[in-house]
Amino acid sequence: MQLQQLTYFVAVADTLHFTRAAARLSVAQPSLSQQIRALEDDLGERLFHRERGNVTLTVAGEVLLPIARRILADAETVRSEIRDLGELRRGRVRLGATPSLCTGLLPSMLATFRGRYPGIQLVIHEGGSRDLERELSQGALDLALIISSRHARDPQLSTVPLLEEELVAVSCRSGPRPVPRRRMRITELEGQPLAMFRRGYDLREFTVAACRDAGFEPTFAIEGGEMDAVLGFVEAGLGIAVVPSTVVADRFEVTPFAAPGLSRTIALAQRREVDPPRAAQALQDCILDYLRASAAAQSLPPGVRMLA
Repeated sequence: MQLQQLTYFVAVADTLHFTRAAARLSVAQPSLSQQIRALEDDLGERLFHRERGNVTLTVAGEVLLPIARRILADAETVRSEIRDLGELRRGRVRLGATPSLCTGLLPSMLATFRGRYPGIQLVIHEGGSRDLERELSQGALDLALIISSRHARDPQLSTVPLLEEELVAVSCRSGPRPVPRRRMRITELEGQPLAMFRRGYDLREFTVAACRDAGFEPTFAIEGGEMDAVLGFVEAGLGIAVVPSTVVADRFEVTPFAAPGLSRTIALAQRREVDPPRAAQALQDCILDYLRASAAAQSLPPGVRMLA
């Protein structure tokens, strides 16, 4: 049984005339008759009475007609659904991003994408870069915005560096500055009480590595929070924190690091051997377009530099 045969059958049932049905479908009448006979042979039943030029449905034809209409309607629904996907009128993108990116740069990028493709559903997974890489390699994500680090990359993934983001020290505005100068050296973090992120958090690993590279172990005054919690600890005067410049608000005392400073690289990751869905490709293009336009207009946040 073929969809074409059902289409021919419904046309004859609607017109009760083989010639008129063929004309409606813009096919030759012998070809239509041949397909109807093939359908009858396949089903083992006559579908039409053909007597003295009159065409009427048999009992088998009456049974088949509503089923055929439903099958053809379902087939058209499938075509429409797939066409919508191809034209990006609907679909879903599963994007992973680190918490600091969700707080800082990501909302504006997603607003731009949503304006272009309002029918695409966005599902955001927030987590550390290692967790996001694992989810991406397992197929649980389509794309991920991660922080480049020293640990070995999953060979199943490819990454494109997008941005370099400056890191700064933030402290409570009502307390003393970490150093009397406008900028501080990384070595001056030694002995400072730090409000530290939870284990597995990219900024924790980055800060600890920077301190060890400078020859000392950091001092944790309090540890274990996400971005909002750590900023709350800083505001309460419990310690200072090293954070991206993009998440800093006016309520903090901000101290940049002296040259060469501290910065991190934001990269877009995807599976190497698997092409992302069209909606995910569109999101990737939108992110790159947004960043390039922002860089050209010099409207990227302070401390952020375009790489791609």
